[in-house]
Amino acid sequence: KFAALHRAQVRAGAFIYVPRAVELELPIEIFHWLVDENAAVFPHLLLVADELSKITVIEHFRSFDQTAPGFACGVNDLIAGRGAMVKYICAQRWNENVTALQINATTVERDASAMSLNLHLGGSYSRFESLSRLVGEGARSDLLAVAVAHRKQEFDARTLQDHVSPHTASDLLYKNALDDRARTTFGGLIRVEPHAHFTDAYQKVRNLLLSDDAEANSMPGLEILADNVRCTHGATSGQIDEDELFYLRTRGIPVKVAQHLIVTGFLNEVVQRLDQAAIATHLHRLIEQKFASGAD
Repeated sequence: KFAALHRAQVRAGAFIYVPRAVELELPIEIFHWLVDENAAVFPHLLLVADELSKITVIEHFRSFDQTAPGFACGVNDLIAGRGAMVKYICAQRWNENVTALQINATTVERDASAMSLNLHLGGSYSRFESLSRLVGEGARSDLLAVAVAHRKQEFDARTLQDHVSPHTASDLLYKNALDDRARTTFGGLIRVEPHAHFTDAYQKVRNLLLSDDAEANSMPGLEILADNVRCTHGATSGQIDEDELFYLRTRGIPVKVAQHLIVTGFLNEVVQRLDQAAIATHLHRLIEQKFASGAD
């Protein structure tokens, strides 16, 4: 339904084509803004990375007015050609009166790799769907996400790791930090199609609850239709480890600072998977700004 709404309303978008064997050293950045009150945007990105090419794309979603309500419904189609390497970063920073829907569909061909990292900070309600299809032998997909939610924010993530060809690999790591009365929902499926033997798929979701009223719901799933595969999944939810907190307190670190260090360390595992220091530093800065806004 969301995709149909998007296609009915979309009026503009971005198309990026990377020719064969071209490697872009610097990332391409795309900015989307909600400017007016009750505005709606329907961004679309089509990215085609040809054989043996390499590209990193950062997509920013921001509000000009930090209180104006708005609506966003975006769709991305990402194609990693044979032997290509694609990295996609989403920095979602809508204000907290925006309803946001986003669908990312990635196709990974033979010996190609696609990594996506989605940073969810804004919106009153934000739903993100990430669909990854591994259609060629040797294809790999990494699906990463960080959500920092407070007040009454609600984040809803749905994922599909679809292994179509044999000898493919996927790895999903989602981490959420929730304070106040925030809520997250995760529903993810690893699907191994018939004849997709020797699939290696992993899925892990971890939720850190910073208040008694925060809520995290996780529904990981497997659908295996082939033999000789290795597929694992798991989801955990918990509060800050009191032993870790006590250790930092005994070193003279104030309780609020100690809690902050534990939370940022918890989220750091995801961001560091990018292996691009400048981008990781920028994402850390955005996370710090979100924590600062929650302290107001």
